[in-house]
Amino acid sequence: MIEEYKKIIEANLEKYFDEKLQNPEYKLFKNVIDSMKYTTCLGGKRLRAILCLEACKIFSRQYETAIPCACALEMLHAQSLIHDDLPCMDNDDLRRGKPSNHRVYGEAVATLAGDALISFAPQIIIEKTPKTVEPEKIVKLLYEYFIAAGAFGIVGGQTADIEAENLNEKISIDHLQFIHKYKTGALFKCSLLLGAIIGGANDDKLNIMRKFGDKFGLAFQIKDDILDFTSTTEIMGKTVGKDENSNKSTYVTIFGLEESYKKLTNTIEECYDILNSNGLKSDVLIKIIDSLK
Repeated sequence: MIEEYKKIIEANLEKYFDEKLQNPEYKLFKNVIDSMKYTTCLGGKRLRAILCLEACKIFSRQYETAIPCACALEMLHAQSLIHDDLPCMDNDDLRRGKPSNHRVYGEAVATLAGDALISFAPQIIIEKTPKTVEPEKIVKLLYEYFIAAGAFGIVGGQTADIEAENLNEKISIDHLQFIHKYKTGALFKCSLLLGAIIGGANDDKLNIMRKFGDKFGLAFQIKDDILDFTSTTEIMGKTVGKDENSNKSTYVTIFGLEESYKKLTNTIEECYDILNSNGLKSDVLIKIIDSLK
């Protein structure tokens, strides 16, 4: 099912961008649309989109109505990657095994493409979500999206991450967990919430999704911290070792590799426990958690 979800997401992302690229009215700014499409359609695991579709399926036994939301989440994720790679941020020339957006389109266009994706994503939710979905539900979807996209989500997390670089001492554990919760966890949580909302989950179930999203996001980031020390650029598709080179505090630099693996294992078990204790059955979510081991 995971591969089926990926194919659906990638086909719809191509369609949404091509609809705009084929419109002659937009020819004078085709370059920025190309730039938006470049990073969004560059590939990847489509993990956030898959979580959105699966959350919808858990609560409604279908996923189709969540496809626009899932695509919007991939656009928002692409925006975060474009801006994260810029010289003023993490200054990385490689993303998903290909040149970073600013290396292809230049810093100015890449910055504008990231800006444009932030607003194109909710536009897709409004335009493409089936008209059978109640307006009140659309408002709830957009509310969660804008929280995740802004200063109280990934922007806040990125800011805290930048401020934690090149310090003379390690940051506190609370500071590190704050970064992970917002820079990484906010988008995972939003992905689950959008799917659950459009799937008809009640407030109690939405709170469970929030809890699961926070915990899964933490596990994902711990694994990413570990891979930055243990993997290769060829496997990761991005430059590894940058955390250490920029004197950035991560789980590995604070706890060491062995203890980080232990914390990853414990956090993964907490993810399983949230699903099991609340009767949420999903082979897809289990496989996604398994992939972090």
